Amino acid sequence: MYEVLLERTAERALKQLPKRDFERVIVAIRTLGNNPRPVGCRKLVGGEGEWRLRVGDQRVLYEIDDAAHVVRVLLVRHRREAYR
Repeated sequence: MYEVLLERTAERALKQLPKRDFERVIVAIRTLGNNPRPVGCRKLVGGEGEWRLRVGDQRVLYEIDDAAHVVRVLLVRHRREAYR
């Protein structure tokens, strides 16, 4: 089991999502605790150990610390804005 931590920017972005998207993203983030590398996730090129998870049009960007068993959610953004 991994502990899932949310950065402030991710929390703020979650609060601004429509209810339907919010619920889908929260479910996806919770599953990262059991499996931080689910099917469909990708390691980002050029990032320092950052991973991306697609949830509809939203992207969850996160880091995995295997030694401490921690998943740190950095950003939740619409796909148009996620990689800027």
